[in-house]
Amino acid sequence: MKRRTSAHTPQETGTPTLAPDTVTAALTPAENALFAQVGRPRRCYAGETLFRRGDLGTTMYVIASGAIDLDFGDDLIAKRLGPLEFFGELGLLIGDHARSADAVASTDGELIELRHEEFQRLVDSDPGLVSHFLRRAIMRVVLNEQGLIRRLRRRNQDLQSALDSLRATAHQLNQTEALIRTDELTGLHNRRGLAQHLAERRRTGSLKGLGLVLVDCDRFKQVNDEHGHLVGDRVLQSVANILRSVVGDGDIACRLGGDEFCLLVSADSRDAVLSFADFIVTTTRGLQQVPRHAEPGQVPLISTVSIGACLLDGERDWNDWYAQADMALYRAKRLGGNRVEWQDDAFAAA
Repeated sequence: MKRRTSAHTPQETGTPTLAPDTVTAALTPAENALFAQVGRPRRCYAGETLFRRGDLGTTMYVIASGAIDLDFGDDLIAKRLGPLEFFGELGLLIGDHARSADAVASTDGELIELRHEEFQRLVDSDPGLVSHFLRRAIMRVVLNEQGLIRRLRRRNQDLQSALDSLRATAHQLNQTEALIRTDELTGLHNRRGLAQHLAERRRTGSLKGLGLVLVDCDRFKQVNDEHGHLVGDRVLQSVANILRSVVGDGDIACRLGGDEFCLLVSADSRDAVLSFADFIVTTTRGLQQVPRHAEPGQVPLISTVSIGACLLDGERDWNDWYAQADMALYRAKRLGGNRVEWQDDAFAAA
């Protein structure tokens, strides 16, 4: 019997071939709509070869219309795929993956091609939907690989290598999900990460006993104008390091955008929230003065900050909390910055 470099039938087909409980490869309507919107349409004609076994590929395909035959050779069962089914996903997820089947169009039809650039656009457009699709695809691959191990023990070494690749892919997926929630410059959570954190707390009923601290760098535009954006970036990173140093378990530090940050901290009183805010203002104030005293004219390492703070009401939503803290922040900026201001319903009523 001819040896093959790969025996990864389920990875390419996206179709169950070994057991009735394997995961289907058909896209959901929502997935198909997004993939069709982002992917590249391609006509195919009966008898046309899309790729051969052993070809290195980086493209995944979704069948919009028509049918595709996948021939895995040796003693493996050939498969015919139809609309909404996908194949070649490991070429996209791993890159330069050796195709394990010949893919030939059995009828005229249309495909959707997805390469790395389209996949990144998918992640940017709807990370939650893409994450669900990838987890399902990986689960399907793992289940089908386990079936192949039971049926094709002679190829155990190749299959073990495939499982190693899948673990690496799962790890890359986890890293990708982390990056989606992380601000690239500072390493803090971004708005998406904050939204996910709030959604999880709301789901578990743990929104009470929290304080919101909004932080805005004083005269940051002046830093950029006078010293350049690289210095401005270092200033933002310095502020982020201070915020990171004060968060505890269950707290979250976030860069909302530009020079605006926030802390969501466990605190059940005004004094508890203000202790966080006062520490940040005091620390930035002290660090901001160091280079001026040491070397006049030296580029700043940090800027002073203005802070608005409030307690969270578990019955309200993020927009209400943000508006309340933002009023206090605006007041701090109007009073000259480098200070903390508090806002609550009693203050607003007054």
